[in-house]
Amino acid sequence: MRIKLTLGLLVMGVAVGASAQQPSSTFDRGNSLQARLDPRFADVIAGCNIAPPSIQFGEGPDDSSSPPMPSLPAASSIPGVIQGGKVWQVVWRWHGNNADGPIAGENGTMQFANNDAGNVMELDPETGLARIIHDEINVAGAVSRSKNGALYVATRGIGTGIEQLEPERKILTNSFNGEPLECVGGVMNDLTVDAKGGVYFSISGTGVFYADAQGNTSTYGDVPGANGIILSSDEQTLYATNGGAVVAFDVEADGSLTKQRDFGQLQGGQGGDGSAIDSEGRLYVATGRSADVFAPDGTFLGSIPGPEGMHGVAFGGKDKKTLYGIVFYGSWGTQAARNAIVAIDTIAQGYMGREK
Repeated sequence: MRIKLTLGLLVMGVAVGASAQQPSSTFDRGNSLQARLDPRFADVIAGCNIAPPSIQFGEGPDDSSSPPMPSLPAASSIPGVIQGGKVWQVVWRWHGNNADGPIAGENGTMQFANNDAGNVMELDPETGLARIIHDEINVAGAVSRSKNGALYVATRGIGTGIEQLEPERKILTNSFNGEPLECVGGVMNDLTVDAKGGVYFSISGTGVFYADAQGNTSTYGDVPGANGIILSSDEQTLYATNGGAVVAFDVEADGSLTKQRDFGQLQGGQGGDGSAIDSEGRLYVATGRSADVFAPDGTFLGSIPGPEGMHGVAFGGKDKKTLYGIVFYGSWGTQAARNAIVAIDTIAQGYMGREK
C-alpha cells in the first residue's frame, strides 16, 4: 500500500461482478471511502476506550488531466536474480487508487485488490484483459493465499479487518481487545497467510498483528511504521517493513512472534512496502522506486530500479520467473489518480508453495 507521511486517500466502491475478461477501460473505478474518510468513522471511534490519534489524509491537486506514466528503468545485474539491461514493461493501466497487494494466480495470471472499486481482479498479463473474481468487498487493500489455497483480503472500510474469500467468505477478524480495529489507530495495510489458517497483518502507524484461525487477534513487537509483511517460505520467519528498514521475527508453533530484530536497511527508494519471496529464500521489497533484494541472512544484494511509485511486488508468470510491480502515479485521491502493473523477467524464480 502506498502511503505518504500524511497517508494518502484510499477510496473505493462496489463494482459489478464480471465473468468474462475485459480491458481496463470497461471497469468502473469505484468511489467508496476508506474508514477514516467515511462520515460514520466518528461514531465508531466515539465508542473506543481511548480515541485513536487523528491522521491527516493528503490529496494531490484536483487535476483531471491524464498524468504521464513514470519512466521504466533498466535493471543492473544482480547475480542469480536478474540479468543487467532487462527493462520493465507495462501490462495493465487503470484509473483510481486501485491495484494493490498483488499475488500470482493460476496459469500465469496475477490477482490483486482494488481499493476504489471494492473488488479482487485476475489479470492475464499476456492479453492485458482482466476479470473480477470477488466483488462487494469492504475496501479491498491487499490479498494473500495460503499454502492450502485459502484466499484472504485486508479490508479498509468501516469494519476494517481481514476477510476470507475462498473457500468460503467469512470475516476472520475486525476487532482487537473487544473493540473495533479502528480503535487501535493507523490504517489497515498488508497481510500474509500461514498454513494453519492464521493471518499476519500490518496496520501502518500502529504495528504488526496476528489473527489465528479462530480470529483471536494479538499484536507483537514494536513496528510503528509497519507496511509490507510476508512470511519466509518455511514460515519460520516473518518479515515486516518499518519505514526505511526491514525487521524480522521468529514464528513460534502457535503463531506468536518473538525475537524482533533488525534484518536490513533499504537502499533504493522512499521506504518499504509490499514484498515477495523467491525459491532461494531471498526477500524483495518495493521501495517506491525499486525492488530491494536481500539474502536470507539479511545481506543486501542490490536494487532493481523501478518506476516512480512502485509500491508492491510479486512473482508470477507460468514459471514464476517474472517480477510484477504495482505502480501509483498522478494525483492521489483525485480524478488524475492512476495505477499500473509492470513486469520484468528475472533469473530468480518465485517461491512455488504459497502466494504471498
